Amino acid sequence: MVTEKYIWEQLEQISDPEIPVLSIVDLGIVRIVSISDDSCIVTITPTYSGCPAMNVIQEDIIKLLSPTVNTKVEMTLSPAWTTDWMSENGRNKLREYGIAPPEHEVDKSVLFAKPTVVPCPKCKSSHTKMISQFGSTACKAHYQCLECLEPFDYFKCLK
Repeated sequence: MVTEKYIWEQLEQISDPEIPVLSIVDLGIVRIVSISDDSCIVTITPTYSGCPAMNVIQEDIIKLLSPTVNTKVEMTLSPAWTTDWMSENGRNKLREYGIAPPEHEVDKSVLFAKPTVVPCPKCKSSHTKMISQFGSTACKAHYQCLECLEPFDYFKCLK
């Protein structure tokens, strides 16, 4: 008999296609796992409504679980994904990978002209600057550390 715990453990093996250091569980996009009889429904929420990785993630879930249990993946947009759903383990993995994890406040510097302080994931300096509001993907901004001079991505905070 397949258990909910087993499914969650299996889902930890699926990496986000855009940030392979994170599992889809670390990222917080897996919202609900429902099991009934011999079937399983996994409900996911995209980080952005147009996230191109969601089709790959759906396919990866079905490919991984289908040999064990009849699997269906449902996508929900409500409530909208928030960076608060990321696990602390996921935040640490981002930092170790060289991407600054999201700060716990939404970046309002565009409105109030007070830039968000994003510590460098390499040297931990707070002396950084945003180079571009958009990095390698729409969910990241591009920064540079003014101490070690290394460029890095910042995973934007969304609430």
